[in-house]
Amino acid sequence: MSDFKLIKKIIKTSGGVQSRSFSLAGLTVGLFLLLASLQTYFYIQQIFREKQIRKSGYDYVSLSKVITNENMGKDNRFTEQEMQELKAHPLIEDVAPLIASRFKIVAGAGNAIPFSSDIFLESLDESFLDTVPPGFSWQEGQMKVPVLFSSDFLEMYNVFAPAYGLPQISEKTGSSINIQFYCEGPLGSRTFTAGILAFTDRVNSLLAPRSFIEWGNKNLAGVQETKASRVFIKTKDINNEELLRFLEKKQYRVNKEKTLSARSRVILRGIVAGIGILGLMISLLALLLFVYFLKLLLAQNTENIRLLLMLGYSPRWIAAKLSARFIPLYVLASLMALATVQFLYWIFRLEFFNSEVDHFPLLSFPVWTAAIVLTLFSFTINFFTARKIIYKML
Repeated sequence: MSDFKLIKKIIKTSGGVQSRSFSLAGLTVGLFLLLASLQTYFYIQQIFREKQIRKSGYDYVSLSKVITNENMGKDNRFTEQEMQELKAHPLIEDVAPLIASRFKIVAGAGNAIPFSSDIFLESLDESFLDTVPPGFSWQEGQMKVPVLFSSDFLEMYNVFAPAYGLPQISEKTGSSINIQFYCEGPLGSRTFTAGILAFTDRVNSLLAPRSFIEWGNKNLAGVQETKASRVFIKTKDINNEELLRFLEKKQYRVNKEKTLSARSRVILRGIVAGIGILGLMISLLALLLFVYFLKLLLAQNTENIRLLLMLGYSPRWIAAKLSARFIPLYVLASLMALATVQFLYWIFRLEFFNSEVDHFPLLSFPVWTAAIVLTLFSFTINFFTARKIIYKML
């Protein structure tokens, strides 16, 4: 090192201050955009992971076919082949059909709630339900039918009930009301008493045991086999982009609220990727300016470098020492970019998540790694460029 301190005095460095300053500014801006986009990407991933509220580690989502002008009037229920295709998809753990009643059902609550309405019942495999209370079963000859009621349906009832002079009811009260089911089909009619065993948040429907639905379809409606207009899928992540593309290609309708985060994530990723690419391009242009300045430095000192070669210094050693003179600039650019991203990240967390920040938020580890890798990459580019030019001087 002491040898180089003596001989570096013969290397001219004039004429490049403005070029180096411009390159330093460009490299700092480029690194800032690139590192900021990386930090934003990882933070977006963290937010979406934290906001995915799932039970048993899975998402349970209903699918139905998109109805268009072209397929109106056709049978848009799921075939066995389509069910098997869904089950075979690597991102879908299991599939269960929602079997609907094919017979007419009129529900009323007598004097408790002077209101009656045509309804429909469905059944779903119990493994797909969020709650399966004891007694949720039915056998032929049993006059009381257990029912699972959608929490959304109860909320809708309580919204419009006052306008019709009907009482609003709570979940506890709803569970104690006996409902009359008048069931009718081409083959006959029967009356049953129904009781709400529990409320479900997962399925927007009125659910009855499958044995009751199949009995009614066969003995009242004369239907031996019922295809499903809706199916439920079990997946580890309904927001998976590959899965959503598959469902969209098959023209299956998914609950938009459940997939909103995936669509938002795609848009945000696109914006972040665009900023990252812009930052990378600016950084590369700044590196090209440094390379240009290095070539200019070597051209100005061709005779001096040849003198060093004649004194026995190797081209590799000279290239390493000349390239090392740029390391402080690369480190300075990286530190300024990191400091700016860290400050803005802290301000952002403090401004929007003040109640949740209990420590100083540090940048993600990959962001620090990227800054170090880019600094080493910059040095490497200059080293190989300088060595190549010096070898040509031999």
